[in-house]
Amino acid sequence: MKSTFVRAQKFSPSFLGFFTIAVVIMWMKTYIVQFTQFQLGIESFMQHLILFLNPLGSAVLFLGIAFCYKGKKRYFALIGLQFLMTGLLFANILYYRFFTDFITLPTLIQTQNFGDVSGSVPTLIKPLDFLLFIDLLIVIGLLVFKVVHINTNVIAKRKIAAIFGLGLGMTSLNLAFAEVDRPELLTRGFDRNYIVKYLGMYNYTIYDAVQSTKATAQRVLASSDDMTEVINYTKSNHAPPNPAFFGIGKEMNIIYIHLESVQTFLINYRLHGEEVMPFLNSLTREEHTLYFENFFHQTAQGKTADAEFMLANSLYGLPQGSAFTTKGLNTYHSAPAILGQEGYTSAVFHGNSGSFWNRDEIYKSFGYDFFFDSSSYELKEQDLTGYGLMDKPFFRQSVPFIETLPQPFYAKFITVTHHYPFTIDPKLASIDPHTTGNRTVDNYFQTARYADEALEQFFTSLKRSGLYDNSIIILYGDHYGISNNHNKAMEQVIGKEVTPFESAGLQRTPLFIRIPGIEGRIVDEYSGQIDLLPTLLHLLGIDTRKYVHFGTDLFSEEHDDLIPFRNGDFVSPKYTMADGKFYDSKTGELLEEEAQLEEAKKYREMVKQRLDFSDKVVNGDLLRFYTPFGFQPIDRDMYDYHRSEN
Repeated sequence: MKSTFVRAQKFSPSFLGFFTIAVVIMWMKTYIVQFTQFQLGIESFMQHLILFLNPLGSAVLFLGIAFCYKGKKRYFALIGLQFLMTGLLFANILYYRFFTDFITLPTLIQTQNFGDVSGSVPTLIKPLDFLLFIDLLIVIGLLVFKVVHINTNVIAKRKIAAIFGLGLGMTSLNLAFAEVDRPELLTRGFDRNYIVKYLGMYNYTIYDAVQSTKATAQRVLASSDDMTEVINYTKSNHAPPNPAFFGIGKEMNIIYIHLESVQTFLINYRLHGEEVMPFLNSLTREEHTLYFENFFHQTAQGKTADAEFMLANSLYGLPQGSAFTTKGLNTYHSAPAILGQEGYTSAVFHGNSGSFWNRDEIYKSFGYDFFFDSSSYELKEQDLTGYGLMDKPFFRQSVPFIETLPQPFYAKFITVTHHYPFTIDPKLASIDPHTTGNRTVDNYFQTARYADEALEQFFTSLKRSGLYDNSIIILYGDHYGISNNHNKAMEQVIGKEVTPFESAGLQRTPLFIRIPGIEGRIVDEYSGQIDLLPTLLHLLGIDTRKYVHFGTDLFSEEHDDLIPFRNGDFVSPKYTMADGKFYDSKTGELLEEEAQLEEAKKYREMVKQRLDFSDKVVNGDLLRFYTPFGFQPIDRDMYDYHRSEN
């Protein structure tokens, strides 16, 4: 027994050895996670080498913080730091499976949403995920069973300095390799995927914290001069209205219907010999409906909230987090405020908690008169899904509310049934799932059919109420439903490989605009969610020149068909940029001619400028410095969505 103890003591490493073991474990674990759990687009030996090396410098620097402690505390600090780094990895794995994105500092502020999305978390966890924490158990076991003995000797400062120097050296080398393979990585860091691929998860976290802090500081440093620059930009890019459409819907009601997670590939898609969404398909042929087949969502981490934000303001969502949760107190010139001063009543209908995405606060800044949230509805257990009231009972219960709104009104309905993880009681499903073998993708078609049936029932109710023929009805897809995590299954769905170019194309979501009296047709114009506000105002006969909008009227002869994505990529009828590469939009082939590449790069710079200006407006709260002629600024204190009459 004594000899065993002596042998264990003999092979027990010093704290420096213990630290080295922890660094190697964290390095290898992080590399494996980054390579296997995230779709980072590794395309060359250099990129793979960078991915392999980038966790090393981070592990040395972050775990090296333990050297700041003395005696036994060093060991506990080291284990604590390992736990924090592992927790960050695991959190990003789950977040990535849901959003195909990485956690940012602003998303951590969105704690009011956690309760509502908690039902989706179990579907994201996989049995092998527990392996991520085994090393922690091993390290703790080494100490508990005294295989490793705690060494309280003082460590020379020069050794500690050498360790941090090594960490900084490895990080600098990593950054140098990254800059060679991806020039201007940090100055053009719209895409978090690139940052993680080249710098690693932990350096990305620092980068994100710096970017978020800079964005927060912009409001303090902003001035009216910044607003003048933005106004000059938006005025120079203003698209005048088309006389044939300007004022065609004057004094009509506006009904927006938010199609949760509906992507354009569902339109006219047949499964098991049936149309998946027969009602939406019929709208593509309806006599007074315009169907836009090249309409793209432009959301980022805010997803649904980003879509709402763009529709209400013609401002882009933020690159990190959601403006709904972080910029709720800003000054806005939103659709409900503009239309409210034209005699419109405004309302939002949503069968979920009013605090989800901070709606009950930011809607006050937008100027919505009414917000019918879950407290306004009868919530029977069999009618609920993870995100609130299912679509059929939601629309059915909403009809009496909309019928009592003073006309003309601006109303928006937010649906939830067709939401990840796309679960539905088999008794409510009227079509069999797909057969890809991927549960998320297969079930997606069942909830899509349910959503389609709910829409048809709602349209029938609108016709009975007399609202149908006196309303402009706009249906729009808010964001993708199937993320890039499911590309293999999607290849079976669409019948071809999901390349970066095809993935950009899958960001199409449906847009239907029904205007009584017009001639319906299919429109192939490239457009995005940013364009809907100026389009709507022109349909109502309201000139938009005095407003700060980053979209342009879809019906204008000067409509801008360059459609930015939030990560800096873009689509247009001529060129597409996806994953940092340029493609011919018609053929899907990579651009090779120098003249085409130069033109595509100019498109990229235009996109960057547009996104930068929008971010300045939102982060700097610049609209507080500018009141359009005739517009009355919103007083948030005038709105209370918890009054008894609501």
